[in-house]
Amino acid sequence: MKTISLRSLGIINTLAVYRNLTPAELTEEALLRGEGILSKTGALVVDTGKYTGRSPDDKFIVDVPKIHNKIAWGKVNRPISLEKYKAIRAKMVAYLQNRELYVFDGFAGADPVCTKKFRIVNELASQNLFIHQLLIRPTEEELKNFGKPDFTIICAPGFHCDAKADGVHSEAAILVNYVDKEVLIAGSAYAGEIKKSVFSVMNFLMPLEGVLPMHCSANMDPETHETAIFFGLSGTGKTTLSADPNRKLIGDDEHGWSERGVFNFEGGCYAKCINLKEENEPEIFHAIRFGSLVENVTIDEDTRELDFDDASKTENTRVGYPIEYIDNAQIPGVGGIPKVVIFLTADAFGVLPPISRLDKNAAMYHFVTGFTSKLAGTERGVKEPQPTFSTLFGEPFMPMDPEVYAKMLGDKLDKYGTKVYLVNTGWSGGSYGVGSRMKLSYTRAMVTAALNGELEKVEYKHDKIFNLDVPQSCPGVPKNIMNPRDTWADKKEYDATAKRLAGMFRDNFAKKYPDMAKEIVEAGPKA
Repeated sequence: MKTISLRSLGIINTLAVYRNLTPAELTEEALLRGEGILSKTGALVVDTGKYTGRSPDDKFIVDVPKIHNKIAWGKVNRPISLEKYKAIRAKMVAYLQNRELYVFDGFAGADPVCTKKFRIVNELASQNLFIHQLLIRPTEEELKNFGKPDFTIICAPGFHCDAKADGVHSEAAILVNYVDKEVLIAGSAYAGEIKKSVFSVMNFLMPLEGVLPMHCSANMDPETHETAIFFGLSGTGKTTLSADPNRKLIGDDEHGWSERGVFNFEGGCYAKCINLKEENEPEIFHAIRFGSLVENVTIDEDTRELDFDDASKTENTRVGYPIEYIDNAQIPGVGGIPKVVIFLTADAFGVLPPISRLDKNAAMYHFVTGFTSKLAGTERGVKEPQPTFSTLFGEPFMPMDPEVYAKMLGDKLDKYGTKVYLVNTGWSGGSYGVGSRMKLSYTRAMVTAALNGELEKVEYKHDKIFNLDVPQSCPGVPKNIMNPRDTWADKKEYDATAKRLAGMFRDNFAKKYPDMAKEIVEAGPKA
């Protein structure tokens, strides 16, 4: 074991700390401590208990004068006082005294100019395995010279807050302190909280360095190195669509766009497992092996077979694995200036076109709007898809004013002439419960046509309700699904539903962005 005192790291005194263990060592530790079970393929399978998704109502930012004016305070970015933060931290430190802990020192940001050093302290060996695989792993030489981290995250699922006394909402709390460069995660064993805490930190730091942070996946052509990025919330297809066997995967979730190009913040992937099938998503399916961490997937303890179709624990079943487990991964995770940007949405109303082309103003409108349907399981309490507007396709993780990020994207689209498409991976032929989910093979064909330029050669029709330009044909896709109205049996019901959703777009935009430029407002739905 590689042991070190946390006192020497400036955190706490504790009985034993195991630092930068290998996946094999961490897996063994987790099994010895009863944290999980090995699947037939060798992946470590854990149950995260009460919290099977992020708990957005439990996230707070420490409000101090130095950063107060940089944060877009509101329902997403909730303030907590420095005094309350310190009180919770003291109790968490006391809880962790004389416990065996696990520390991982790693990097976020594959572009060396932008790399940040993170130290992750975990109560659970399984969570330390997760973040070991999700962040960029240092070499022995880099670890030797790691020095002081830029940020430290302390995660203690066994420590529960007292909501009333501590001034939080529940026993769980995610507390981000941008000044002291520390994040505390209490009460939740869901590993995604650690990953998204890193993302929230990067989303604050990167704009200060002129880099656009993005909740997107990215891949590139292996020969031409032409790069594409895919924006979208969890469940819209970022991981699935970017894991294209014909392209190099740069990353599946979190990236930066600098003047040098796109780079991955991470060194791993965090994919949904619900209804996972080898024939549909072979890259993800075969990444579930030794060294991977699987969350909340039902396992037969006798055969150790995983049942990906069982949603009895949650729809948000997940697997975390190093990006090297994808055969066509681009390592290091860097690419060029994006040639194409794809906005992904899962429209549960079933009225948005499966793909449409956006000019700059329309791109800015839909980037700021961030419409999708919140899918079951990505957050606690969500049982079926719900329409939602998440600014920048990642509002929970963007601490600054949305216009900061939006302006950066607009400037880059102008500078590089990048093409933008809106892709609906949601429902066709009716709303959720009546229609059916868009076939993955059709979505892949449309994305491929956008990337290789085929959609620049076809006829377009303007959708008057949503103010979108819709291609009328696409190689590999039936023509009758290109216009969503044609797929509905009841055309009047389609018209009414489409106008209702268009009204929701307008109401949301008017409420959240009353000062947005006129040309951007006018690029949205009209009816």
